[in-house]
Amino acid sequence: MKIENNTVVSLSYELKESKADAETIEKVGADQPLVFMVGHGNLLPKFESNLMGKSKGDSFDFVLKVEDAYGPLDENQIGALPIENFMVDGKIMSDVLVVGSYLNMRNDQDHPLRAKVVAVGEKTVTMDFNHQLAGKDLHFKGEVVELRAATESEIDHGHVHGPGGVEH
Repeated sequence: MKIENNTVVSLSYELKESKADAETIEKVGADQPLVFMVGHGNLLPKFESNLMGKSKGDSFDFVLKVEDAYGPLDENQIGALPIENFMVDGKIMSDVLVVGSYLNMRNDQDHPLRAKVVAVGEKTVTMDFNHQLAGKDLHFKGEVVELRAATESEIDHGHVHGPGGVEH
C-alpha cells in the first residue's frame, strides 16, 4: 500500500528549523506516532504532498519553506492588550505573564488562540498571535510507521478514529 488520499498514515519524525545548528523543535517516536488521514486538510498540504507514494518503512526528509508552512511573521498579529485582561479577582496573573511563555486565550468570538507574551508593562501586555512556527523554514525527517485504508466512517467525518485518532 502507498500513501494517497484517504490513507491513514502513522509517522515518526523529527522536526527542526531548516538552518545550521538548529535545535529539535519536536520529536515523535514510533511508539506514539503522529496518526492522520491524508487529503482532509488536517495537516499542511505540502507536508502531505511530500509523503504521497511512500510505503510502510519508507523514510522521508524534506523542507517546507515559510510560505508552505505557517507563513511569514505578520506584525499585525502582535499587539498590546490592557493588563486588566490578565487579572483574576483584581490581581495580575504575574505567574503566567512571563516573557516568552505561551498562553491559551480566546478571541471575541470565543475561538481558542495561543499567544506568546512579548512584553509586560504597567498598563499593557504585548502579545504575539502568530503561529509559533511562523517565519520559519521547517525540516522534517522521519519514517512511515504504518498505513491502512481509512474506513467509510473516518472518510465521512474527515478524521481518524481509534488509537491515535478521535474517540467517539
